[in-house]
Amino acid sequence: MVRPYLPLKALRAFEASARHLSFTRASEELHVTQAAVSHQVKLLETQLKVPLFKRLPRGLMLTQEGELLLPVLKSSFDQISHTLERVGESSYREVLNVGVVGTFAVGWLLPRLADFKDQYPFVDLRLSTHNNRADIAGEGLDFAIRFGSGAWHATAAQPLLPASLSVMCTPTIAARLNTPADLLGETWLRSYRADEWTEWLLAAGLPRSFAMTNSIVFDSSIAMVEAAIQGAGVALAPPLMFPRQLSSGALVQPFDTAVSLGGYWLTRLQTQPETHAMASFREWLLTAINRRDADS
Repeated sequence: MVRPYLPLKALRAFEASARHLSFTRASEELHVTQAAVSHQVKLLETQLKVPLFKRLPRGLMLTQEGELLLPVLKSSFDQISHTLERVGESSYREVLNVGVVGTFAVGWLLPRLADFKDQYPFVDLRLSTHNNRADIAGEGLDFAIRFGSGAWHATAAQPLLPASLSVMCTPTIAARLNTPADLLGETWLRSYRADEWTEWLLAAGLPRSFAMTNSIVFDSSIAMVEAAIQGAGVALAPPLMFPRQLSSGALVQPFDTAVSLGGYWLTRLQTQPETHAMASFREWLLTAINRRDADS
C-alpha cells in the first residue's frame, strides 16, 4: 500500500497540543517555540481542510475532528516509542507468564526448557506451578497448562497430551498384587478427583461396590507418586509424566489397565491477543509434542 504524505512534524505538534490543550505547553515538551507549534498545527489543518482546535481566550478545545484524530495519534506514537526502546536495547526481551500444573511441569516441561531457551532467547519465561486450579486473569498469566476435558469458561484451549491413568507402586508392593482385587489390602493414594479410582476399577473388571477402605488424598500427583516411591501405598497417576521413576525401577506398573479421564491443555483467555512470545511458546510446545509422537 502506498501511503499518502505524512506530515510527521505537524502530527506530532498537534498530538502534544491536544494532550495539553495548550500550544505553550506543547512547545515546552517539544523544545521548539510556541509559534512553531501553532504554525505546524495550522499546516495540518490546511492539509486536512478541517479545524482541529477551537481557539479560546484561555486555551484550546478540540473539535470533533480533533477528538477523532487524537487517540489514534497518541496510540501510534506510544507504540513507536516503545518499539524504538526495544530496538535500541542490546537484547530485546519479552516477558511470558505461564502457570503449569505441577505434574506436567516436572514430568514433561522442565526437561525440555533448555531447548526452548536455546530457540527463543528473547523470551523471559516466568513459570508458576499450580494444582490444576489456575486463575488466568487474576494471576496475570499469558497461558495456563492444566489437566481436564478442555472446557473452561471464557477460555481458549489447545490439546497437548493425553494422560491415561495407571496403577503404580514399588516392586515390593507389586509382588503381592496378583489381580486387581488384591488392591483391597493396600493403601490407595489418590487425588481429590475421587472418580479416578472408581473408573479404573470398573475398567479392570471389578464391581462398582469395590470400596476404598484405606486411602490418602493428595492435591498434587507429584507428592502422591513420591509417597508411592516411599512405600506408602499404590498410586493412580499418568505414567507418561513419570518416566524417570519407572525407568529407574523405583516404580512399576503391576497391571496393564489404564483409563483416560482427560488430558493436558494449553489455555488462555479468549479475549487476550496472542503476543510474539505467546506464539513462540505455543509453536515450540506443539512441535516438541509432535516430535515425541513421531519418535514413539
